[in-house]
Amino acid sequence: MTDKPGLSYKARRRWALVILLVGLPLYVVAAVTVVNMLDRPPMAVEFLVYVVLGVLWALPFKFIFRGIGQADPDAGSDGQS
Repeated sequence: MTDKPGLSYKARRRWALVILLVGLPLYVVAAVTVVNMLDRPPMAVEFLVYVVLGVLWALPFKFIFRGIGQADPDAGSDGQS
């Protein structure tokens, strides 16, 4: 195993799970709260706000989710993690 900067594969998998199970529902509640503060805008504006907020949540976590669906690169050739 080589010393790579950043989080290990297993740590990134754990953080991705925490983000999806805890962070994403909290973000959904925050997004709905923001839209409700706009006093129920027209449907097209509301849709646009949800689309923009739906993309923005993932940008800070892109490095965590990259490669999570692949086999563990630090594991041997058997592909088990």
